[in-house]
Amino acid sequence: MAIAVLGGAGYIGSHTVKQLLNAGEDVIVLDNLITGHQQAIDSRARFYQGDIRDYHFLSQVFSQENVEGIIHFAAFSIVPESMKDPLKYFDNNTGGMITLLEAMHQFGITKIVFSSTAATYGEPTQIPIKETDPQIPTNPYGESKLAMEKIMHWADVAYGIKFIALRYFNVAGAMPDHTIGEDHHPETHLIPIILQVAAGTRDGLQIFGDDYPTKDGTNVRDYVHVVDLADAHVLALNYLRDGHASDAFNLGSATGFSNLEILEAARRVTGQAIPATIGPRRAGDPSTLIAASDKAKSVLGWQPKFDNIDQILETAWNWHQTHPQGYGDRA
Repeated sequence: MAIAVLGGAGYIGSHTVKQLLNAGEDVIVLDNLITGHQQAIDSRARFYQGDIRDYHFLSQVFSQENVEGIIHFAAFSIVPESMKDPLKYFDNNTGGMITLLEAMHQFGITKIVFSSTAATYGEPTQIPIKETDPQIPTNPYGESKLAMEKIMHWADVAYGIKFIALRYFNVAGAMPDHTIGEDHHPETHLIPIILQVAAGTRDGLQIFGDDYPTKDGTNVRDYVHVVDLADAHVLALNYLRDGHASDAFNLGSATGFSNLEILEAARRVTGQAIPATIGPRRAGDPSTLIAASDKAKSVLGWQPKFDNIDQILETAWNWHQTHPQGYGDRA
């Protein structure tokens, strides 16, 4: 039976596809390629191009393939954009989940591992953040993902569709063999932007805000390597296969780094000066997000292998050096 990876041409999705295949799984990828790259899809996976909001597309694929479970990455995820165009996020993210669950119910698919986010917590009430902490999003992106979690809960109650919601913190790095990495257009994530400046493909770095209540006034975030994150999805899938109840898990390193600390680490790893300026805050950005990931480690058996920020940055830097135009130089 196959595992369907929705959004499998994207950054985290493509790494998860590769880890699933390496674990011996039969994998199909569904992606509309709006933000993903077909070149990122491992050739061992079968690819179907289409949109998860299209019930006809889903029903065609699920009729053709014997799908055991879903791993769902297909969502828009840019916080500032969600503030400017919230309906785009509720349509694609939340609406897409409703269509997907309808198709899963119709075809008897009862397992889904869902790419959720730390943005569902909003401004945290304590650090590190635990899965039981209040979920009060401060932006439409986080709100759309929280709605998706709630919709899955009621689909479980009504139809027995079991889910695992994996709430990521900041994801970084690339496959150590440099075959796939992070390539967004436009790029909004701090680490690839810093590395583009180091590589000379971007003029400079702007850090948004230096007046947050943090160690140096800049945002503090928890970074987890993309391969460690992919491994957690494989573990979550097997957890559902073992008959466990629906649940949610944080995925992070439990260590917070400020934007300025990430900049200094990147200067160490790349050996480049990396000029930077300070700009105004971005709307919807919480000051500090650090995960308590004890539950994922104790329940799922998750053991991150990349636990050093310089190591994470090094894999990302190697990807950028070997693919200076991202996937554009491999099209």
